[in-house]
Amino acid sequence: MGLETQHVSDIQTFQLKMRGIWPALGLMLVAPLVAEFLLGNLPVKLLPALIVLAPMYGGGALLIREAVRRTGRGWPSILVLGMAYAIFEEGFTTQSLFNPNYLKLNLGLLTPAYIPSLGIGAWWTLWMLMVHGIWSISTPIALIEACVPDRARTSWLGRGGLVVVAIVFLFGACANAAIGYRQDHYLASKAQFIGTAVAIVLLVILAFKIPAIRHHAVYCNAPSAWIIGAVALAFASAAMLVPMNWGWGAVAALLGLDVGMLAVVLLSTGTGAITLAHQLALGAGAALAYGWHAFLQHPARSGREEQSAHL
Repeated sequence: MGLETQHVSDIQTFQLKMRGIWPALGLMLVAPLVAEFLLGNLPVKLLPALIVLAPMYGGGALLIREAVRRTGRGWPSILVLGMAYAIFEEGFTTQSLFNPNYLKLNLGLLTPAYIPSLGIGAWWTLWMLMVHGIWSISTPIALIEACVPDRARTSWLGRGGLVVVAIVFLFGACANAAIGYRQDHYLASKAQFIGTAVAIVLLVILAFKIPAIRHHAVYCNAPSAWIIGAVALAFASAAMLVPMNWGWGAVAALLGLDVGMLAVVLLSTGTGAITLAHQLALGAGAALAYGWHAFLQHPARSGREEQSAHL
């Protein structure tokens, strides 16, 4: 009986681990698919680029999600860590925050609202904080968690799994950085790299200074998840349509949309609307905005993506 009990226990332990592995793998794949392919930034024929995109996007999203859920924190921490991820990717990996001609695409990304003393474009920096914080990180987490309601707020990985994911993430970041450097050999200044590191550290500290979440009841006057999703779609769509050539006006418009959406979420939170249905609605609204915009987006078929597809 002792051996049989141990055998049953081992099977149950294995099943519990697999229940965490499957959503973790799902997040690893969904994050880059949302970030690059749903947006229309990459064409479907470049799906092999997931070899280097999944470790970076998926690894980053999974590490953020695990850190937040393990410490009992919630979506404010995920958003702030998503912004830290944005600065890491665009400051260290792609260096697009500083490169005046990113990958020789002649897009003029730093021209709108340029800040000479920092060597950055305010519009591009803010847009990257939004793109990665909302879409690359938060949206995939929201969608995958909604698929596993019984494990939505618990850790999916053990310590060994976290180490593996961290190594995979570093591989993805280094691979993408090498591909980008191979394309145009751009290198930011030492001061810019130091400033990037400081900004990341400050955001990480802020994320873990945010108090742990408190669970609210769902009251009868809580807004419908459909309404929340529609509002998220409207705000995200409006953000996608803000022209970069507005310069500082574009910065003001994006900040206004951010404040407006934040106010909606806070008001909903005040009524107790903290459910997976509302979380799914927010994620779906953001994803749908990316989806329709893909019909207007011209795929960025730069050397980096072409090389990624052949790795």
